[in-house]
Amino acid sequence: MSALRLVRGVLAAAAAAVCAAAPAQPKSDWEIKLEERDWQESDIRLPAYPKPEDLIEFELLASGNFRFYVDGKSLIAGTDGTVRYTLVARSGSGTENVSFNGMRCKNSAHKVYATGRADKTWSPARNSEWKDLQSTTVSRQHVMLMRDFFCPAGMQITSREEGLDALQKGIHPYAVSNQPGLGKR
Repeated sequence: MSALRLVRGVLAAAAAAVCAAAPAQPKSDWEIKLEERDWQESDIRLPAYPKPEDLIEFELLASGNFRFYVDGKSLIAGTDGTVRYTLVARSGSGTENVSFNGMRCKNSAHKVYATGRADKTWSPARNSEWKDLQSTTVSRQHVMLMRDFFCPAGMQITSREEGLDALQKGIHPYAVSNQPGLGKR
C-alpha cells in the first residue's frame, strides 16, 4: 500500500511539473483590454529637481553628441506596474533637456509627466498620455532604459535598488541583450 502511495505521489509531482513548465496561453485581445480598463495608476508626486551628483550616466550608442543620465534619487519601481524616473539629456554644448517619465513594462508604454524649466522647476507635460514605446530616434533612450535596465526580459524591476544596480553596472543581468548568443548592445 505504501508503494502505491509513493507511485501516486511521484505521478502527481510529475504532472504538476509538466503543468508548471507548460507555456501560458497567450491572452486574448479582450483579456488585455479588460486588464487595461481595470488598471489604476498611482498618484504621483514630482521629484526634487535633479542634482548633478545624483545623475547616473548610461551609454546610448550612436547618440550624436548627447549624453544621457537618470537621476538616481527619482527612480521609483511603483506598485502600479510603472517605473518612474527623471531623464537628463545633455548636448555637447551643455544644454540639458530634463523630463520626469513613467514606463509600463507590461505593455511597453511611456509617459512624460513633466519637463524641466531653466529655473530648475517642473512644468506639467501638455500631453501626458500613455503611448506605445517604439524604437525611433526620439525615444531610443527610453527603449534602452526599458530593455536593458528597468524591464529586463519584459518584467518590471522590483525595487529602486535593482534599477540603480543595473544603471551602475551598465546593464541589468537579466536584460535580453545581456544574454549569451543574443548579442550585446
